[in-house]
Amino acid sequence: MIADLPFTLAALRQAYASGLSPVDVIKEAFRRLDGTNDPGIFIHAARDAALAAAKELGSYDGRPLWGIPFVAKDNIDVAGMPTTAACPDFAYDATEDAFVIAELKAAGAICLGKANLDQFATGLVGVRSPYPVPKNAIDPAIVPGGSSSGSAVAVAQGIATFSLGTDTAGSGRVPAALNSIVGLKPTLGALSATGVVPACRTLDTISIFALTVSDAWNVFEVASKYDPKDAYSRKMPDSGGLRAVSPMRIAVPNAKTLETFGDAVQRDHFHQDVRKLSELGCEVTEIDFTPFYNVAKMLYEGAWVAERVAAVGARLIDAPETLHATTLAILEPGLKLSAADAFNGMYRLKDLARECEFALAGIDAICVPTIPHFVSVEDIAADPIGPNSRLGTYTNFVNLLDMCGIAVPTGARSDGRPGSLTILARKGEDVLVASLASAIEDGVVGATGWERTKIALPADQVRKDEIGMVVCGAHMSGLPLNSELTSRGARMLRKTKTAAKYGFYALAGGPPKRPGMVALADGGGGAIEVEVWALPKSEVGSFLAGIPSPLCLGSVELEDGTFEKGFLCESAGLAGATEITGLGSWRAYIDQINNQ
Repeated sequence: MIADLPFTLAALRQAYASGLSPVDVIKEAFRRLDGTNDPGIFIHAARDAALAAAKELGSYDGRPLWGIPFVAKDNIDVAGMPTTAACPDFAYDATEDAFVIAELKAAGAICLGKANLDQFATGLVGVRSPYPVPKNAIDPAIVPGGSSSGSAVAVAQGIATFSLGTDTAGSGRVPAALNSIVGLKPTLGALSATGVVPACRTLDTISIFALTVSDAWNVFEVASKYDPKDAYSRKMPDSGGLRAVSPMRIAVPNAKTLETFGDAVQRDHFHQDVRKLSELGCEVTEIDFTPFYNVAKMLYEGAWVAERVAAVGARLIDAPETLHATTLAILEPGLKLSAADAFNGMYRLKDLARECEFALAGIDAICVPTIPHFVSVEDIAADPIGPNSRLGTYTNFVNLLDMCGIAVPTGARSDGRPGSLTILARKGEDVLVASLASAIEDGVVGATGWERTKIALPADQVRKDEIGMVVCGAHMSGLPLNSELTSRGARMLRKTKTAAKYGFYALAGGPPKRPGMVALADGGGGAIEVEVWALPKSEVGSFLAGIPSPLCLGSVELEDGTFEKGFLCESAGLAGATEITGLGSWRAYIDQINNQ
């Protein structure tokens, strides 16, 4: 029966291939909406338009989102629907689809309507709206999360397969944690902002809510297209899709700087999630998180408050009565800021970003609790600003540092509330964070009661237009020369070891120090930690031109018996070198000399 049909991509695609009508799916979506008894989820429910779009689809044609119901946050334009940004006096009727909406519709998706939000996307609690406040899908006593409140609740209630939010300070991640769903916050510029009402234009991105990581990633792949009309749009490399996780180096806050504001249950659940990462083979490193907290504080200080003022415009002065009281209180201080304040803020951010860069040397990803603790509706009624600020502890710094991330459910905490982990990485590493999230997602699927289906991810492979490249030194992820690969569009495929037949040396000369790996014919040597990268063939010449003698390109045997091209060292280059085979990795050698 359709009433029991999970609205996941896999389930709907299978049902459509078996003859289910999209008209029936859209009717069921609105039946589910009515069944929630929650008038706050939608600002505009487009029942007639959605049914008409379903009828126009015709026969199932296999498009990736054919007949898939979705919801758009009401600061994103959908042609024929009003856009309000939760400010009735601001409302206008959109005549064109936002760029991302157009891409989704072209793939066959059907928009159910426009979802509620914190006014002008300012807030993380989801209650700063002049319309009825959406109810948290898991526990109505808890705030729904914002600013993308209605978008998250619509997915968590099983009404829509996915929804669009926006994320400046965490609005695509905090509601996901509070409603036990996935929140994908892509690299800035990966999703076009054309047709989106800005909050902080330099930091805004559309985000994607879904019940599973796989569904969120599928939607992202459809929507992520370069938009020449958006000055902030970026051309993203072909990701190759989600892949099986290879061991990586992950940073987490150390015990001194892990902040849960006294919520011991949240602290313990995070430690449980970290243990799962270790079980996947990841190397977990604790770091001082203070620099990241200092960046987070800047979002509502100085330049970026002024940018929010710019987004709201003259309304702040000419019609303040049209604004939600808390929104007004947050934005008004921005009127007092000068251009000098803005520049000083940008200088300060650069200094802090460099501190964060040092903290992440040699690190592939960061893992943090998505939220430090839960906030109740009662809490926010007593203090409209303090609890909201605390919810941004692990989200506010992300866009300021130009990182990508994803919030993923990790099973129930010991008190039954949903656990959520956020995985963060450098810009452009979207597939890395999503792949790792897919490996650890767990627990209830929103408020639906549906079983979470795990998918087996393929190992990443070298494509026809690429060449595999084994690196063993400073070109590895997070090390000083890694940009020579990433700037050429290279992708890391996996971390592994060589066959146990190589000698490993720290070559004479420098700085910088360089490693040399030599195949030993006598059967001696050891297994050396390496990374396998896929480098576009068009970039191989320029890459190799920068590799100095005595290094050369050869075939490297890996521990599984396969061979890839990689860096070896000519025997003549070992004069004066220090043998480090016993350490087994260049990172171990660097750590050793740094600790001397």
